[in-house]
Amino acid sequence: MSRRLSMVWLLTLLLGIVFGCQTTYYAVWEKLGKEKRHLLKDNVEKARTEQEEASKEFKDALTRVKELYGFKGGELEDFYNRLRDDYESCEKRAEAVKSRIDTVEQIASDLFKEWETEINDMANETFRSKSTQSLKDTKTRYARLNTAMVKAESKMGPVLKQLQDYVLYLKHNLNAQAIGALKQEVDDIEVEVDRLIKDIAKSIKEADDFLKSFE
Repeated sequence: MSRRLSMVWLLTLLLGIVFGCQTTYYAVWEKLGKEKRHLLKDNVEKARTEQEEASKEFKDALTRVKELYGFKGGELEDFYNRLRDDYESCEKRAEAVKSRIDTVEQIASDLFKEWETEINDMANETFRSKSTQSLKDTKTRYARLNTAMVKAESKMGPVLKQLQDYVLYLKHNLNAQAIGALKQEVDDIEVEVDRLIKDIAKSIKEADDFLKSFE
């Protein structure tokens, strides 16, 4: 991100915090030539990126857990620290994904309300009809995207809980018996992570399809 855009984003955030108003947020961006449809596109792109990163980090965490199969000794403390770091990275990424989805939902809602209001202001019936159909089509595509994003994000919580259990169990029991107990649980978390990765992939595809409509 350029220095100018970084400053703009910071300014927008500060104004939003100070005034606690979406109107101010949109007004700042409109001054810079970005309307709600541009902001929606930008944030869907960012949500897509966040999900891609989440997919990678959850895969890395699963790979770490599967290292238990080949663990035959060594520094349990080191293994615990690496697994804890993986869990914390996944947790932060999941929070980022949720936050981005919340932003997308807010902007989409505001965009559709504005769109409907502007349609009502049109006197030309042909334009009204075409704009109404365009809005309907966009809402349909967005609904598919939102459903996919929310579904994928909802799968992150259970996986994080399992990872947290692993981390805490190792923290309390840094011994060979603990490793043996965790090995018995690996298959369960592998199934959950695989499901999560598939749902994220579907969500990313829906994001791609939705973004094409903005080109």
